[in-house]
Amino acid sequence: MSENIKVVMAKLGLDIHWRGAVALTRMLRDQGMEVVYLGNQFPESIVRSAVQEGADVVGLSTLGGNHLTLGPKVVEMLKEQGLDDVLILMGGVIPPEDIPKLKEAGIAEVFGPESKIETITDFIRNNVA
Repeated sequence: MSENIKVVMAKLGLDIHWRGAVALTRMLRDQGMEVVYLGNQFPESIVRSAVQEGADVVGLSTLGGNHLTLGPKVVEMLKEQGLDDVLILMGGVIPPEDIPKLKEAGIAEVFGPESKIETITDFIRNNVA
């Protein structure tokens, strides 16, 4: 697998908790991936950036409780753009009972705050189309 994996990383909506997303952005770059960090964005901007950047992965970070509405909206809009093969990941503090709903909606994996960078990068490398 080529190391030229392109990740678009964004905070969902108006969530003000940015440290985890910024730290993960740096760690993924250290692992050889190209990462574009968008900061706070809504689904339309995230999808537009994923299209423009030719993203292999879209990483969504949330702690604001909007994961069940905005996360699936990103999935839906990527599919509308013909980007069914983009790997969509979510991270943050997400109630365990919501994880199956997110996966059902098309989020490939959900990583919590204690996730190891190796676990995340291995998942990405093993699942990028």
